[in-house]
Amino acid sequence: MKKIYILILLFLGISTFTYAQNCNCETNFQWVKKTFEENDAGSQYAIDKKGLSAYNAHNSEFLYKIRNAKSNIECTQTIYDWLKFFRADHFSISLNEQQNTSEVKNDLQTKNVKNWETVKIDLKKFEKYLNSKKEADLEGVWETSPYIIAVKKIDNDYKGFIVSAQGLDNWKPNDLKFNIGSDKKTGSFYLRNKSSQEIKNVQIIGKNYLVINDIILKRVSPKFENDKAIDTYFKSISSQKPFLEEINNSTLLLRIPTFDGSQKKYIDSILLVNKQKIESRENLIIDLRNNGGGDDNSYSKLIPYIYTNPIRTVRTQMYSTVLNNKRMLDSYENYEKYGYSKEDREYIKKAYDKLNANLGKFVMIQGNGDGKIIDEEKLNKILPYPKNIGIIINHKNGSTAEQFLLAAKQSKKVKLFGTTTAGVLDISNMYSVESPCKEFKLGYSLSKSLRIPDMEIDGKGIQPDYYIDKSIPQHDWVNYVNEILNEK
Repeated sequence: MKKIYILILLFLGISTFTYAQNCNCETNFQWVKKTFEENDAGSQYAIDKKGLSAYNAHNSEFLYKIRNAKSNIECTQTIYDWLKFFRADHFSISLNEQQNTSEVKNDLQTKNVKNWETVKIDLKKFEKYLNSKKEADLEGVWETSPYIIAVKKIDNDYKGFIVSAQGLDNWKPNDLKFNIGSDKKTGSFYLRNKSSQEIKNVQIIGKNYLVINDIILKRVSPKFENDKAIDTYFKSISSQKPFLEEINNSTLLLRIPTFDGSQKKYIDSILLVNKQKIESRENLIIDLRNNGGGDDNSYSKLIPYIYTNPIRTVRTQMYSTVLNNKRMLDSYENYEKYGYSKEDREYIKKAYDKLNANLGKFVMIQGNGDGKIIDEEKLNKILPYPKNIGIIINHKNGSTAEQFLLAAKQSKKVKLFGTTTAGVLDISNMYSVESPCKEFKLGYSLSKSLRIPDMEIDGKGIQPDYYIDKSIPQHDWVNYVNEILNEK
């Protein structure tokens, strides 16, 4: 049977109460505050932990900001910042698409795009100049979809200007896209809507990649020799789909950018196609960097490769409220729409009845009421290969990725390499509701882990067995792990 506690990621447009249709930032904020306090599984826990006086002071500070918000976009960001009192993630606030499109359009119209700074040079002469260069520096032609950007040193600054911007009418050839100062570290970068973002970090990695803040640009010209390790790294962090590559005769690299449910078929396919190869190699490196989670079922086919002994998983409790339980009722009434079987439907009905009978309480619906606080997964055999598994992690791993790591850490084959994870797992199973004014959607969480308080992950994260410090560049992490796994 499907695990019902995993299948909670359903989205309904239901509000807990109605407001007079006085749609401003303050009324929307009051709705968010009330809905979150009454229904989120972690709200009261955070208030108890930090103290009511701290919460009241937080509310007073943000009410002033809310009343002074000048647009729905600013209001959205302010409410989001207010929500960060409770935890680092597993909440959201977003403008409905129509509202967001309208706001961005109005924002663009207020910008003086007619007088936008341009950089006018002869591109053919510039290309000829670039091809004569022997050293790799900021100057060149770079690509970051949907832009092709040329960078030229003018006076002491490096000007990045548009060569082409496919599908973006507000960007024209020669428009200034960014300006990097003579220090090669700071400046201004202009986003799609031409709003300015401060540049805080500029790096050339190898000869063919330029990183500005979190934006990756790949060199188009002039051409320089590629470095395989660097190419693999940028392929890893840029790819939206999983892939498997051979590092050497004893080691394979499996990159999984996300455990999103849409990627399960690709993860499963890679494991199936490469089954013989994986089961004959001594080492497997699983690169999970920046994997923010998804669906627990997405990693199910990985478990046999990491398994050495029974895997114990601590269960969660669902917070029962009228609003929260409508999600379960909708699943029951529209079970075919969500892909559930008739067997699932009966399980959902029992869960709904149990939740509805315990309003205002935390309820465990897993295990058909067996009362256990853990699930234990036992497999019939332990695969001899791979013998050693290194999982690469970083500060952007959260949610389902952390759930996978908790399972993997119980294996005698597995070691974690990298930095501490995000720490966003204990309060989970997000749910979305629409505001009465239909301008916003609020995402909050329905469940709380029974690990609390003995083994909290939220706010702490999961630590690696091997810390990879900043002296080792990101593109060398795979090589670092490979060397350790191959030590004799």
